[in-house]
Amino acid sequence: MARRPPRLFSGAKLVIASHNPGKVTEIAALVEPFGVDVVSAGTLGLDEPEETGSTFAENAALKARAAASASGLPALADDSGLVVPSLGGDPGIYSARWAGPEKDFAVAMAKVEAALKGKTDRRAYFACALAIAWPDGHVETFEGQVHGTLVWPPRGTHGFGYDPVFLPDGGDRTFGEMDPDDKHAISHRARAFRLFVDACFDGAR
Repeated sequence: MARRPPRLFSGAKLVIASHNPGKVTEIAALVEPFGVDVVSAGTLGLDEPEETGSTFAENAALKARAAASASGLPALADDSGLVVPSLGGDPGIYSARWAGPEKDFAVAMAKVEAALKGKTDRRAYFACALAIAWPDGHVETFEGQVHGTLVWPPRGTHGFGYDPVFLPDGGDRTFGEMDPDDKHAISHRARAFRLFVDACFDGAR
């Protein structure tokens, strides 16, 4: 059976289903060229659903569905994190939880470094799943990755999350040292976003 074509986005307004200011800023910048007005779930006062999925894609889909249902508008959600193979894939879908209730990623980065003590394999990758949901419950998901290695101590003040300890393959600057435009060109979120654009904006550039 042939796979159904993705649903095209035809609205003028999109909810970004996140309460993370860093993610909202990055996603808003990526959507801006397509003339779509965006509003965050936090601005609308929407509750954050419990992330009960076992994968990035499952968590992104449940967040997008919740925001679309509550707002009556299409909603775009991101679930992303740092995957470290030598740590069994941790922190993975629990990347934000490693930062604790205060969302202190200095603490999270220190936990990763402590867990890597004595290990020579410092390879890691960022994974991102984007999900767009419509109020009728329809969902499309897209995934991207960017591979690199972890460095210590953290370098740079740009970006957010684990960016200051992530050095992408072939680069000499961590994500924390990169200007936003440079990061957007190669990031896991940008790669997932390109798939989203190709599918839901009919390949618009």
